[in-house]
Amino acid sequence: MRIPCPYCGLRDAHEFSYLGDATVSRPAPDMPDAQEAFFHYVYLRENPAGAHEELWYHAAGCRQWLVVSRDTRTHEISGASFARAPKADASHAEVKP
Repeated sequence: MRIPCPYCGLRDAHEFSYLGDATVSRPAPDMPDAQEAFFHYVYLRENPAGAHEELWYHAAGCRQWLVVSRDTRTHEISGASFARAPKADASHAEVKP
């Protein structure tokens, strides 16, 4: 699998570390039901078939977190963008394979 890094270009997946679903948000610890919210956040995840956004870390490259759009059935990657805007050169904001 090849991942299009917005900074480094098209790279092999072995250069990256997979974190997981990029669509979930960490709950606030001061919520009234924080314990239950954290349980759902940590243990109860969807396992979608089809288009999905995932977090990947480019460990052997630019060391940036990326949001990768990938079809979980075919592993086809439709694009990648920085998880947060890089401090330098914003011209590399999004890349498609």
